[in-house]
Amino acid sequence: MDGGAVEFVHDDGTGPYRHCPRCGGSLVERVVMPHDPPRLVCAACGFVFYLDPKVAVGAICRTQGKILMLRRAIEPAYGKWVFPGGYVDRGETLEAAARRETLEEIGADIRLTRLVGVYSYAGRPVIVVVYEAEVVGGGIRGGEEALEVRAFAPDEIPWDALAFRSTREALMECLRPRAPESPGARETRRD
Repeated sequence: MDGGAVEFVHDDGTGPYRHCPRCGGSLVERVVMPHDPPRLVCAACGFVFYLDPKVAVGAICRTQGKILMLRRAIEPAYGKWVFPGGYVDRGETLEAAARRETLEEIGADIRLTRLVGVYSYAGRPVIVVVYEAEVVGGGIRGGEEALEVRAFAPDEIPWDALAFRSTREALMECLRPRAPESPGARETRRD
């Protein structure tokens, strides 16, 4: 080691993968089940390396009638606006991940109020689960992954500078007027 900064490469699920994570053998494409596409299989130990999707969560956080957003300080989409979110850790619930990411990225403690939607796109390895939330505490500030944090009124959202397709679609869904609840119907709160 030369003592310089280490450049990390984050796995987005796209590979390429060449070696078995169990034994280090070579991965080769093989048909495992006749009804499935070819899979990566270890030529040495037979381990099937499934290229499963990655799961991310986001939280559209409301405070005083505005939506908190951060301008990204990391790639992809450096400098673009997004609501707080990130990858779910193995064994972590979606709800816990949404609260953790929001605290890390903008310093807010939140209460999740509803599921906005689940977003997936052909050819993309990430599934994004988005919640609506209200800020219940914390000190709003940008974390390491934010250039700045700002609260936007719905008509001030920088639509032309949003980071991802899922950001746009989730915000549009969240801001869409909802039909009034029928008598006796209640929204189940998970948080």
